[in-house]
Amino acid sequence: MTIYALSSGPGLAGISVVRVSGPNTRKIISELTKKGLPEPRVATRRKFNKIEDNDLIDEGILIWFPGPSSYTGEDMAEFHVHGSKAVVDAIHSTISKVDGCRLAEPGEFTKIAFQNGKINLLKAESISDLISSETEIQRKQAMKIMTGKSSDKFNFLRKRLLKILSNIEAKIDFPEDDLPSTILKNINSETKNIKQEIQKILNDQKVGERIREGFKIAIVGPANAGKSSLLNYLSQRDVAIVSEIAGTTRDVIEAHLNIDGLPVVLSDTAGIRESKDDIERKGIKLALEKAENADLILIVIEPKSIDFTEFLSNFGSKKSILVINKIDLGFDHNNNEIEKYETVKISIKQEKNLDKLIKLIKKNLTNKFISHEDVFITRQRHRTNLEKCVEHLNNFEKKNSIEDFDKAAEDLRLATRSLGMIVGNVDVEEILGSIFNDFCIGK
Repeated sequence: MTIYALSSGPGLAGISVVRVSGPNTRKIISELTKKGLPEPRVATRRKFNKIEDNDLIDEGILIWFPGPSSYTGEDMAEFHVHGSKAVVDAIHSTISKVDGCRLAEPGEFTKIAFQNGKINLLKAESISDLISSETEIQRKQAMKIMTGKSSDKFNFLRKRLLKILSNIEAKIDFPEDDLPSTILKNINSETKNIKQEIQKILNDQKVGERIREGFKIAIVGPANAGKSSLLNYLSQRDVAIVSEIAGTTRDVIEAHLNIDGLPVVLSDTAGIRESKDDIERKGIKLALEKAENADLILIVIEPKSIDFTEFLSNFGSKKSILVINKIDLGFDHNNNEIEKYETVKISIKQEKNLDKLIKLIKKNLTNKFISHEDVFITRQRHRTNLEKCVEHLNNFEKKNSIEDFDKAAEDLRLATRSLGMIVGNVDVEEILGSIFNDFCIGK
């Protein structure tokens, strides 16, 4: 089957790129251009015509990529045309007239590239992350994965496990021959070392996932302290309704932001207070849950919140910033509880010290979570397979210690398989759909 799709962004543009891949690519080029194949990988000016009546659609650039030296590993072509909806629709319509052609599914070009061995699963995922990146740190992380450092690490660990497995299988196949004591000793030490390396990767504070999905920041505080106003200011738009009536915010309102280069999911929550309203109480419960699961908590209070000691005690000071809003009204209260927190005094109304707050947010996230240069895990799928690998290695060590080699070998095979699942060195058909469905059409 030959697939085709718009690979550039939809909507009006100077140029649009329609990509084609599959066995009928040569035929499509011939039918649309009424000419032979151009020189491979050379931008060639051509006229593109409708197949059914030879009507001119547009004049643009054709690039021909014969397989297997193409992105997908198949014969592939790109038609660079003027970026109007009418032109793109006409190109799509005429390609569809060729037998054995259909519109590509999301991520199908990259899926074919993976299936043809052009890329591994980690690189496929990093391509998706690069396309979706909204901040510089997300772009850098996607590029790091694309360079293959993570793949090399997991493949190296897997090869070491396969070496151990070969020694165990030798013992099973030739039980009458004793393995040298140095090999048996090496099996134990090597297994332990590999397990420690994987555990070190797992103890990464989920930095990769946080960068990819966005750091979670919860804004909590008493009613009418200015939480929604802070969300609106940081978002640079009216995300939440602001009112002097206490209890206006009842549900959690989220905004995806770029705060000084960091991807952030900022959550405005219901004002925490005693309430007899069932709906507001549910909102307060959600607020406390958001705070518990957040990477950083912004505790917003204001000068009228004199008795807030009990309120502050609900939140840990290590992952919180105390934001004292409305300092234009004056703030001269002394409270020892404040000293436990990093504190910034602001006035959203007068836009005072908000730059200091942004710098403090960035400092907290950077110091706590972005201290690792090597990021190997960017998805829960990676983490789950590494955890399974450690579990199988633990089982292997127990069985190997009592010389139950047959069962120990099976645990080692499962550990090796878990590592292989990350980069796609084993049959991974069951996870391909969930990975490539996250792609845009045309990629």
